[in-house]
This record gives sequence, structure tokens and C-alpha cells, in this order.
Amino acid sequence: MNEQGDQLGQDGLKYSVVIPVYNSERIVGETIDRTVDFFEREKLDYEIILVNDGSSDNSFEILKEKARLNKNIIAVDLLKNYGQHTANFCGFKKSTGDYLITMDDDLQNPPEEIAKLINAVKDGYDVVFGVFREKKHAGYRKIGTRIISFVNRKIFGKPKDLILSNFRIIRRDVVDRICQYKTGYPYIPGLVLMFSSKQGNVLVEHHERKVGKSGYTLFKIAELVMRILFNYSSYPLRLVAFCGIGVSLASFLLGGFYLLKAFFHKAAVPGWTTVVVLLSFFNGIALLVLGMLGEYLIRLVNQTSSSSPYQIKESVNCD
Repeated sequence: MNEQGDQLGQDGLKYSVVIPVYNSERIVGETIDRTVDFFEREKLDYEIILVNDGSSDNSFEILKEKARLNKNIIAVDLLKNYGQHTANFCGFKKSTGDYLITMDDDLQNPPEEIAKLINAVKDGYDVVFGVFREKKHAGYRKIGTRIISFVNRKIFGKPKDLILSNFRIIRRDVVDRICQYKTGYPYIPGLVLMFSSKQGNVLVEHHERKVGKSGYTLFKIAELVMRILFNYSSYPLRLVAFCGIGVSLASFLLGGFYLLKAFFHKAAVPGWTTVVVLLSFFNGIALLVLGMLGEYLIRLVNQTSSSSPYQIKESVNCD
């Protein structure tokens, strides 16, 4: 029986918890202990997969020690910092549970709230996202969340009333589909939306970050938007193509205008300013198109030249 008075039941199911870890040596130990306490108290079969995403502090030393003391804890050390979504993707690949839960390493998602996710997903959902009663994020992160939510609606068809978060529970068959998807740039919320049909929300608590600060800067948010746009959509290419067609049409009309003017009137002395402006404008468009194509080409080359979006340096309790 959990704190909310809901009976989880002994259904024989196994739960995998994936926690990406980055520079959180002062808090990750407590996060692990409280998560273990929750599953032990509820007498549920579980595994906790901690993926150290290239931390520069002693986070992985703590993960290794916890894994040595508890066989249900798996500690993975990535070769370098690949980003939260890639670290989660690594955890997905290592998981064996009937359901997979993702959460942050900083206790902003209280482990005791996992009970609400488990109870909600049993209503037949493929995935259930925790909705925070009150978000404890900085203002710029809330703006970033709105931008990414808009992009998710346009690219992945996210229902308008569905709220995404990193605190979620996903059914095994959805996890398997995600793991089979070949990508060098995983974006977990988008992949979950692509490979699930019934999604839901449940209200959960969200606490202030006790120590340290979020790794999500404005640059990281912009990088995430770029990852979504260039790897899961053709919107940038279509936008540039549309602009190219418009500029080409304008060029033809302008050329026709000057041709008729020269035919019916005495040709004026060629204007230096006009030539410079037109050359700059059209060359700028050409370079923009080449840059956009180059970005797609770079990502295609990176995706086809590597068998995995991450490399593992060390692991404990991991086959």
C-alpha cells in the first residue's frame, strides 16, 4: 500500500527505472536510495538503470558503489556527454522490465510518485506522462517547453491536451519499437509518440531542485529544437525550397521587367547599387540553401557511419 492509499498489487510484473545522471554527486545517492525504498516497500520486482552521461564530478563513483551493494542496480558510464535523450536511449536498450519508467536524478520527480504512474498505466495506456501540479523550473525553461510543445504537435501529432514530461511510464512493446528505430539523434518524447497509440496524463508532485542547477541552458534548448527539426522533419528543407521558388519567381519577373524596359526605352546606365544589391541577395539565398543541405548531409553521414549513438566506457551489473 503506497502513501496515496492505492494498492499496486503483486502482479508479477517487473519495472525498469531509467535515470540519466549528469554532475549530480550531491543528490543522486539520495535519489537512488528513495527509489529503492519505494520498490522494496511495495514489494515490486524492479531494476534501476543509472546512465552516467559524461559527468565531470564523482557521480559515477557513487553509482558504482550503489550497484555493488544492490544487484538490482545497473550503473553505466558513457564515454562522454551525449545529452539526456541519448542517455535515456542507452537505458532503454539495457532495460528488461514489463514497464519502463524515466525520471530525473535531482529528486524534482519524487520516487514515491511512481505509484501514481503505475496505477494510471493499468487503465490500458501505452504510456502515461506525469503532469506537474506546479512546475518548479526557471522562466526561460517554461518558454522553451512551450516552443518544444508546439514543435511536437506539428511534427509528431501530439494531441493538444496531452502534456509531456520526463517523468513517464512506458509499456514494454513501445520500448521495443523505440529500441528498433535506427537513429543517431534519439529524441525520446517524439519516439514515444511515434510508437504508441494510447497516451495519458496523471497529476504528480514536482519539487524544487535541492542542490546544483539545471543542465538545460538556452543553448541546450536551441540544440534540442534543432535535433527535432533536422532529424524528424523536412520542415527546414521545405521552408528553404518554398523561399527558393519565391525568389526564383521574383527573379524571372524582375528580369522580364528590365528586358521589356530595355526593348521599349533607351537603356539606362547600369546602376551599381542595383547590381550589388541583387548579387548579394541571390548569393545569400544560394548560400542559405547550401548550408541547409549541408546540415542534412552531415547528420546523414553521422547516422550511417556509427552503429550506435553512444559508446559505453564502463558498467556494473550489466551484461
